[in-house]
Amino acid sequence: MRSNRLARRIAAAVGGTAIVAMVGLTAACGGGEKAPETSTTTTTTTTPSSSATVSPTEKSINPTGGNLFTPPVKAPAAPTAPPGDN
Repeated sequence: MRSNRLARRIAAAVGGTAIVAMVGLTAACGGGEKAPETSTTTTTTTTPSSSATVSPTEKSINPTGGNLFTPPVKAPAAPTAPPGDN
């Protein structure tokens, strides 16, 4: 009975030490200075041009046209055998 209590105390001490060590490592490695934050502002202006035309893309999403982005299936058909024959 006495050795059972001693084993529990040792296990509790080892577990407590491990928790304290993890908290200490987290506190030691978690600190640090943040990099200074810089802010830059860029302003661009554009003038509308009538010569710029938009050409349609080759494949577009059409709600009624199906999925045009999938490749065609080129897999061979599955072999069939009568039931019971492997």
